[in-house]
Amino acid sequence: MMKIKELFTKKIDRDLQGVIIVGQGEETNVVQELEEYVVTRELQKHFADFFAAYKKGINGTTAKTGVWISGFFGSGKSHFLKILSYLLANKKVGEKDAIDYFIDDHKIEDEMVLADMKLAASTPTDVVLFNIDSKSDSNGKRNKDTIVSVFLKVFNEMQGFCGSMPYLADLERRLTDEGKYEAFKAAFLEEYGDTWENSRQDFDFIQDTVVDALSSIGFMSDAAARNWCEKATGQYSISIEDFAKRVKAYIQKKGKNHHIVFLVDEVGQYIGDDSNLMLDLQTVCEELGKECQGKAWLIVTSQQDIDSITKVKGNDFSKIQGRFDTRLSLSSANVDAVIKKRILEKTPTAEETLALCYEQKATIIKNLIVFNDGVEKKLYAGLQDFQQVYPFIPYQFNLLASVLTSIRTHSSSGKHLSEGERSMLALFKESAVAIKEEKVGAFVPFYRFYNALENFLDHSHRSVIIRAYENSYINPEHRDDVFAVNVLKTLFMIKYVREIEANVENITSLMIESMDDDRLALKGRVEEALKVLMRQMLVQKNGSVYVFLTNEEQEINNEIEKENVEMPEVITKIAEMIFEDILPEKKYRYPAFNGRYSFAFNQAVDDRPYKATQNYDIGVRILTPWYEGGSDEGTLRMMSGQGKEVIVSLPNDAEFLTEMRVYLKIERFLRRNTSMQIAKYPAIREAKNIEMRERNANVKLYLTEALKQAKVYVNGDLVSLSAKDVANKIGEAVGRLVQTVYHKLVYIDAPMGETEIRRALRAGNQISIDLQEVKESNAHALDDVQAYIAWNSRNHIKTSMKALKERFMKAPYGFVEDDIDWLVARLFRRGDIAFTVSGEPVSLNNKTEDEIFNFITKKQYVEKLLMEERVRVSDREKKAVRSVMKELFRTTVLPDDEDAIMRDFHSFAKSLIADIEKLELLYERYAYPGKEVLARGKALLRTALQPQSAAEFFADIAKKQDDYLDFAEDYEPVKAFFGGDQKIIFTRALDMLAIYDDSKTYIVNAELEEVVAQMRAVVRQDKPYASIPRLPELRDKFTDLYNAVLEEESVPVLSSIEGDLVRVLQVLQGKPYVVQYEANYRAQFAEIKSGAERCNNVSLLRSYKDKAEALKLRLLNEMDARDASLVAQKEKELEAHEETPPAPQKVRKIKNVSIKKVTGTSSWRIESKEDVERCVKEMREALLAHLDEDTIVNIEF
Repeated sequence: MMKIKELFTKKIDRDLQGVIIVGQGEETNVVQELEEYVVTRELQKHFADFFAAYKKGINGTTAKTGVWISGFFGSGKSHFLKILSYLLANKKVGEKDAIDYFIDDHKIEDEMVLADMKLAASTPTDVVLFNIDSKSDSNGKRNKDTIVSVFLKVFNEMQGFCGSMPYLADLERRLTDEGKYEAFKAAFLEEYGDTWENSRQDFDFIQDTVVDALSSIGFMSDAAARNWCEKATGQYSISIEDFAKRVKAYIQKKGKNHHIVFLVDEVGQYIGDDSNLMLDLQTVCEELGKECQGKAWLIVTSQQDIDSITKVKGNDFSKIQGRFDTRLSLSSANVDAVIKKRILEKTPTAEETLALCYEQKATIIKNLIVFNDGVEKKLYAGLQDFQQVYPFIPYQFNLLASVLTSIRTHSSSGKHLSEGERSMLALFKESAVAIKEEKVGAFVPFYRFYNALENFLDHSHRSVIIRAYENSYINPEHRDDVFAVNVLKTLFMIKYVREIEANVENITSLMIESMDDDRLALKGRVEEALKVLMRQMLVQKNGSVYVFLTNEEQEINNEIEKENVEMPEVITKIAEMIFEDILPEKKYRYPAFNGRYSFAFNQAVDDRPYKATQNYDIGVRILTPWYEGGSDEGTLRMMSGQGKEVIVSLPNDAEFLTEMRVYLKIERFLRRNTSMQIAKYPAIREAKNIEMRERNANVKLYLTEALKQAKVYVNGDLVSLSAKDVANKIGEAVGRLVQTVYHKLVYIDAPMGETEIRRALRAGNQISIDLQEVKESNAHALDDVQAYIAWNSRNHIKTSMKALKERFMKAPYGFVEDDIDWLVARLFRRGDIAFTVSGEPVSLNNKTEDEIFNFITKKQYVEKLLMEERVRVSDREKKAVRSVMKELFRTTVLPDDEDAIMRDFHSFAKSLIADIEKLELLYERYAYPGKEVLARGKALLRTALQPQSAAEFFADIAKKQDDYLDFAEDYEPVKAFFGGDQKIIFTRALDMLAIYDDSKTYIVNAELEEVVAQMRAVVRQDKPYASIPRLPELRDKFTDLYNAVLEEESVPVLSSIEGDLVRVLQVLQGKPYVVQYEANYRAQFAEIKSGAERCNNVSLLRSYKDKAEALKLRLLNEMDARDASLVAQKEKELEAHEETPPAPQKVRKIKNVSIKKVTGTSSWRIESKEDVERCVKEMREALLAHLDEDTIVNIEF
């Protein structure tokens, strides 16, 4: 049988450069790179695309000079970039130009592409190949140089100028441009004793020498040189535009279609999440394209999965890629092809041997290597695939690439691993070398790759493996090859890889070393090894997954293990998961009436209620393997029967409890330790958070399965449930419990809602009377509610809606609020129960249907609305009320319903009160008869309208029946009085009497007084209705007699008015203004005379005489004032025309006084001579009082 090393075309143990580092360029390595470079089908296309684009800048102009090469770790980006640099520079390597290696080995299939490559190789080109991270002078992630600074540095270095100090490079460029650079270097060497190139990095210490050299060659004066040196130590800045222009100037100076190409490795990693660096790169690409028009190219490499390493805030990284018109993406297939070609290519004999082997072992291999995590792992696709890949297994290509990526991401030392297929090349090559002496049939197990990686790993990872070798429990014989350590290596490599789950089956597949391995036996060895590693705290188990622990993770795991988590905490958390995640329904929905009825149930795990506030009629209790109250069938049957609970007894597997305890320990540890003095604690903390989520998911998985397998007890029996789903299974069990506990729920045969409640309030008890053949809905429920209220009433207790709902919403009923509201409404409307709200009786007579609906249904009335059994009204009381209504309201059509009678009575009473109040308004002007009758009746009716129960109402009316009947009798004539002519006749009589009363002082007529006395006797009667017919005759007599008196009294009044007019006109005659005022004076007296002639009141008639006399005096006084004014005016006119004014004439005032003011009375009584003397004396004194100096007194009679 052939050995592994004999299978390969090229020696497997030959020296092979497995790592390509940009910047490393030993010629022997370059020859091997070019000779062995494999141009895969994918690379054929990439070469074609690149050189087609590059050709545009050679044959013409183009602004699209950016090339973006992307690919994952291990895809060969760096090597591709380096090969491009060789070809573009057409570097001579060994005896041949770089392009010749491609021509001679026929690496390029398309002649057109090869022609483009030759064209590029023949074009003079400066190639600037660099890793941007290594070329940057930055000292950390937060202090990175701008992109243009790095580009300027490498551009200067390419020309031989100082890269690290751009001021010096500028000086060197100027010296070169003026042809003095060599002279400067010679002067410096002579002055300083060492070459300029070796010394310029120490510029701060050699400034004097530089000044001397510059001045000695005549480039600068001593002062100017010293001034420049001072500036050269300051901050240097250059814009991207200026940099592009320098590149353009350099290209133009070179001439001959000269090109320059910047090849930048790992630009994506350098930019990271810095949006400013991203913008710089974008602008450099744009400006070089714009200024150089295809003569300056920018080629960069970056990760294919951009988002995994670049998280540019608020910006999409694809935008920068858009600036690079040529985009080349390298896939994993490229890596596979290179490895198969460079390392695994087989000899013809080997292929025959492997064909025979595969023919015999294909089925065995297929059954031997099995993965069970749902993620596809490539196995041998067929014979050809087996021949190309053996002794490796196809899944190892992608899995190892993922391992490299994860190590680079999670390990600081791992970041020094060069990405690219050469690193994978080395790993595959060294792993194959490790089994080169084995016979055909051996496989490379996955742990073999660890040895090739070991030197690149963090000490925290590597030391775990080293200590495992030194652990006498793991390696008691201190051997170099220990199975448990190999398992540990495997677990380390897949620790951060998502593509594979580290369960026992998968680990076993990764550990396969031979086609002849017994998988079952190997799995047993793996399980034993895992137990050993777990006991030594090198590995932990999360569910079915095993996790490699670093030193720091082991330390933290030890601390976590010390955390104390009590059993009640675990049970509480398990309860939360069951009743929030797995069984989130808090209520069971009864299937009848579309789920109208739902029943909340208590939730408990073991002896611990899930929530302290639970107080429902039924419950679900989950019993875990930790339950100490007994798990035998008899105990469980008894528990389910006595406690009205569904008992769910879980299988005796405590794995979910163990997982939950670990979960809680981690949670408590992380909560108390937000930071620790442990290397990589933030990353470990994050990993623990992930582990918590995974363990939580495991608990849910295990718990769900346990609930599926659980035994369920209901009503004292172990039940067999048809549902398969956990939630439906428990729901079915609760449903059986509900049927037993809420056995009176069937009393509801018709569900009722708001519409039915309102309808119940509108309908009377005619349903039970008129349609007795129709069965009453929910009859049993009505009976039970009525019986409960009646029982309370017999015990002198009023029942609130709250009490009613507390009773009938619980077992054994389980009614909903709408049910109870309808039942109450129906009983109320049937007359079986009575309501009070806040102590006041409530009925449809004093409240509307809407108000009563609100009392029944609104929450604010649950304690205010009280119910009691309704006391039935006696037939005697009903008869009394009907009698009153017949006599008082003249109605005979009355319903049998007590509330309806009461409502009708209230309606009639309100109407009658309104009529009475309208009549009462009429008494404000006249003293009509019947006022006391109306007041007494209104008060009586209002008492009937007071809030009271129907029983109280009927009793009250019956008690006051005589009062109501008396009022009915008394009210009838009052009503007739106001409704006919009596009121008009009576009103006229009252008006005449009022006129007489106003004038009786001036009337002396015995006959008239007799008529007035007779009229007054009629209107002052309490019930004058029989006497009112006499009033018209008396009124006629009164009118005749009163008019005669009025006629007699009017003669002297009219005569006096006429006399006063004559007196005024007499005085007016001869006045210069007579014409102006005469008509006005006559009109004023005519108005008074007219009023006197129309007056029908003796008292008022006499006032017209006084009015005429007052007008006379006023007009006389006006004329006197007017005369005095005319005299005064005349005197002023004379004074104005005469030089010597005449002596002033004395003007006498005129005072008009009524004789009444002089006598002080309208009449004198004289019986003797002394009376005459007395009256004359009084008149004389009054006249003298009115007589002032220069005053004429006119006495008006």
